[in-house]
Formats: sequence, structure tokens, C-alpha cells
Amino acid sequence: MKKTLLIATAVLALAAGDALAKKQLVIVVKGLDNPFFEAINQGCQKWNKENASAEYECFYTGPASTSDEAGEAQIVQDMLGKADTAAIAISPSNAKLIAQTLKTANPSVPVMTIDADLAAEDSALRKTYLGTDNYLMGVRIGEYIKKAKPNGGKICLIEGNPGADNILRRAQGTRDALTGKKGLTALKGEGGWTEVAGCPVFTNDDGAKGVQAMTDILAANPDLDGFAIEGGWPLFGAPQPYRDLFKPMAKRLASNDFVIGAADTIGDEVAIAREGLVTALVGQRPFEMGYKAPSVMMDLIAGKKVDDPVFTGLDECTKDTVDTCIQK
Repeated sequence: MKKTLLIATAVLALAAGDALAKKQLVIVVKGLDNPFFEAINQGCQKWNKENASAEYECFYTGPASTSDEAGEAQIVQDMLGKADTAAIAISPSNAKLIAQTLKTANPSVPVMTIDADLAAEDSALRKTYLGTDNYLMGVRIGEYIKKAKPNGGKICLIEGNPGADNILRRAQGTRDALTGKKGLTALKGEGGWTEVAGCPVFTNDDGAKGVQAMTDILAANPDLDGFAIEGGWPLFGAPQPYRDLFKPMAKRLASNDFVIGAADTIGDEVAIAREGLVTALVGQRPFEMGYKAPSVMMDLIAGKKVDDPVFTGLDECTKDTVDTCIQK
């Protein structure tokens, strides 16, 4: 009798556990080593705290390193294979690889992208994109650089993963803004701007690698006029090496003899702007992305109409606006 009761109790406990288990609204980011994505996680966790009684839970994950494109694809595949995954939001490190992963998995749950999108030709694989208007972000970076040096000059673009659609869109926006021409893949004097040899540089979102690349480019091109940094990795990922590199150039930056337009406003970036070591920052709102994503996924699950894309806006900071430039 006791044995029967114990078995029955165990079965009931398992059933209760299954009943209490929440459906997962999964966010897969490029890498857990990047503070930008940690801000997305903080937004996700705030949503969980405010919706503790909901049947859904925001679940944040990704590979350990932003350079692990295959690892991210494997995590996406694994998450789509779990019975408790109700929807998934992906920030593709390699847009083509994630698109192929989705084609192979043929998911039955809603798929959206966050922060970075799939390539335009693969957009039908997801329901919507939530995040920054990356082309506009690149345009604003280019506009700040052009305003500071209206006659043009020699420039180098610092990019992240070569397969990341969001970074490629920013770079295109920057080139378009600098030249007034659409679709140029490299600048060869258009609008007065020329990209120097060895650029763009792809850093795989590694801050230290970005600073080293800029050090090398400056050494090889002492007549360089500026950098367009399409992600904030060198500033928030290696802030002291970045400061060490550009402090000797502070007067040139102050006079717009040398210009740096950079993405993001996280970590030490705003402090670096206050110090006058960057001409302008064009920042995203990652916390808002993480906070909004669960609600968007729930709307997709419910079959509600969701806009595509859903943009989260930009924060723009210069030395003169650092105290008021961030959305509160």
C-alpha cells in the first residue's frame, strides 16, 4: 500500500511540475560575452519580474563568444527542438547560416529576429524584426562625420562579423551618407571620401581586436582623417586601450581635424564622449529590445497582426549632449 501511495504521489508531483512549467519565449543572441546583449537580457528579466504569473517566461541564451557563429546556429536548432519553446527571437551573427538553420529546422513556432535581421531575401523565414533601424543608424554616423569634415578625407570603417546583416546595413548607410550616392561597396573618392587599404576591418565584435586594428591602420596611414566604427566594441569592450590610443589625438578630435563616429552608448562610451575622444555616438536601445520581445512573441503566438519591422529608436550623443542624450 505504501509503495502504491509513493508511486501515485510521484506521478502527481510530476504532473504538477509539468503543469507549472512555463512555455519559453526564447531570445538567442550572438554571444554572452558582449555587454550590449546583457542589456537585452536585463530587459528580458524585467519582463519576467513584471509578468511572474504569466504562462510564458522569457528565456535568454546564446554562445559564450560572439565569434562562435556555428555555436549560435546549434543553439537555435536545439531551442527549436524543445517542446516548451513557444516562440523564438534570434540575433543572427551570421545571417545566411541562421537562415539555413531555420530552413532545415522548419519550425512550427513563430520566429522573429531581434537586434540583427536576416538578409532581405530570407525575410520570409521570420515574422518580424525588432530592434534598431540599422541603415538609419549608419546614415547618422556618416552624417556626423560629414558635418565635422565636409570636404571629405581618408577614412576606415570598423565592422564586426562579416556575415552580420545589421553591421553591413550600418556600413552601407554610412557610405551613402558620406557620398550622397546609394549602394557603393567601397569609397574611392566619391564625395571626397576614400577608404584606405586594409579597410573595412572586421573585428568579430572583439573590442581589443578593434583597438589593435585602428592602431595598425593609423600607423600605416598617418594622413588618415577618421574612423566610422559600426559597433561600439572598441569603446565598451576595450575602453582603456581605446583611451590610450586617442588621448594623444584629443586636440585633433576637438578641432574636427580627426573624426570618429561610433555606434552604441553603453559601458564607458558616454564617458568617452564626455572626454572628447569620440566625435559622436549613435546608440541603440538594447534594454528596450529585450523588454519588448516577449510581448511581440506572445502577439505572434496569438496570431495578432504585428508590424514588420518594429523599430526601437536611437540615442545620439556628442561631448555637448552627454548629460541629456540617453532616453530615460
